[in-house]
Amino acid sequence: MQYSVLLIGVSVAILGAVGASAQEGNAGDAAAGATVFKKCTACHVVDSDKNKIGPSLQGVIGRTAGTHPGFRYSPAMVKAGEEGLVWDDASLRDYLHSPRAKVKGTKMAFAGLKDDTDITNLLAYLKENSQ
Repeated sequence: MQYSVLLIGVSVAILGAVGASAQEGNAGDAAAGATVFKKCTACHVVDSDKNKIGPSLQGVIGRTAGTHPGFRYSPAMVKAGEEGLVWDDASLRDYLHSPRAKVKGTKMAFAGLKDDTDITNLLAYLKENSQ
């Protein structure tokens, strides 16, 4: 009986450590994200508040969708923000994977990133460089 309890306890400890390690591994590589961001630079910047073809991504994490000052968003993006869409890891991951599926009617012409690692790295880059 004691052996079973010990075995269960050790198993839980190992699974917890593996889970924490996996989460740390999912933090992304900001340097690799900088390379991915090169696909975005025709339309976006992270290092200034200036809009280009697309809105500035400075401070995008935590921003309500469709609200960056001075940018003319599509009605669909404004509506998404009014309905509560805030850019966080999950919402940005969905949007970056398929912008038109996440916000039907978005003006963003980019088809999306298909590689989850690229998205994870891009999110790390945005977190590090868009504050």
